[in-house]
Amino acid sequence: MADNDKKKQIPLRLSASLYEELARWAEDDFRSLNGQIEFLLTECVKYRKKGGNKNKNESDRVIAALEDLKALINEAREPENNDDLP
Repeated sequence: MADNDKKKQIPLRLSASLYEELARWAEDDFRSLNGQIEFLLTECVKYRKKGGNKNKNESDRVIAALEDLKALINEAREPENNDDLP
């Protein structure tokens, strides 16, 4: 294995809650925790190399759509007739 192909070891400190979330996600994706972190970091670097979030208008549309979806979910959770509430 060439020197450039060797994997580097780094100490990484995570909060307990982040660690648990990543561990669950790794399990869902059938990866080790280390493999999941490496995968996520690789995807982030690819995204950044492609230009990342340069298209602000697209990001704004996605955020607006998510906010609309959240409002619809909240409406669906509310009782249809508030007169029935004590």
